[in-house]
Amino acid sequence: MNTVELAPHRIAGLLAPAVDRTFRAGMLAGRDGGGAELSQRYGGPTANGFLVDLRTRLAAPGGTVDGPDFAAITRYTDPVTVRRAVDKQVAYGMLHRRPDGALSATERGTAFLTELYQVHAEVTEELWAGHDERVTRLVAGLGRLLTYALVLADTDTDGDRNGSAFAALAPPHEPDGTPPGVLLLNRLGTLRYHRADAHAAAWTAAGHTASSVAALPAGPERLAIELETDRRAAGPYAALDAQERLTMLADLAALPG
Repeated sequence: MNTVELAPHRIAGLLAPAVDRTFRAGMLAGRDGGGAELSQRYGGPTANGFLVDLRTRLAAPGGTVDGPDFAAITRYTDPVTVRRAVDKQVAYGMLHRRPDGALSATERGTAFLTELYQVHAEVTEELWAGHDERVTRLVAGLGRLLTYALVLADTDTDGDRNGSAFAALAPPHEPDGTPPGVLLLNRLGTLRYHRADAHAAAWTAAGHTASSVAALPAGPERLAIELETDRRAAGPYAALDAQERLTMLADLAALPG
């Protein structure tokens, strides 16, 4: 039986929508399964929205996201709008902002994140019930991808380490006893930021800004940027062999959501 060979750049492109779909399904389940109520108890999205986005770093003891990396995470939003949103979350006592712009969770923010992890544990267990083997395989495979991505980042002497969404949130905070569904959700989310950085590098190299690429219509130029994104995002997939790449794609496609 012949095994279909999928080069790293090919699987990077094929997996991206599957990763997005599965991650969004988990986050939507979290919102509907108690996350929205939890958010309201702590002041609503105006008070804690960035804590949700930055949970895989800020939930860790001493977890901090520096200013340039936070700018990379929010690169598609007007900086003034971002600043005002952070101001409100600081005023609500959920975020602490240092003079250099670095963000961390306050004691109240940490309590919110602890409860959020619990919500995600409950909803992912229900959402992906009956798929234990797939979830276990995906958690292991994604762990290898993220580990290799971090190794590549450490050995990249050409890239600018400043202002990386992936560097801000990887590795995700995974305290002992974290359930498989939460591991899967957060590893998927962290991998998405790796591709986000690759995409930003691709459109920057093509002479675009965040606003101009967002307005770029479908066509040859956008396709070229997407293909360059696949190339730049491909590195970690060398950690998986051809069969493991196919299995990851199949497992993500089979998960409900």
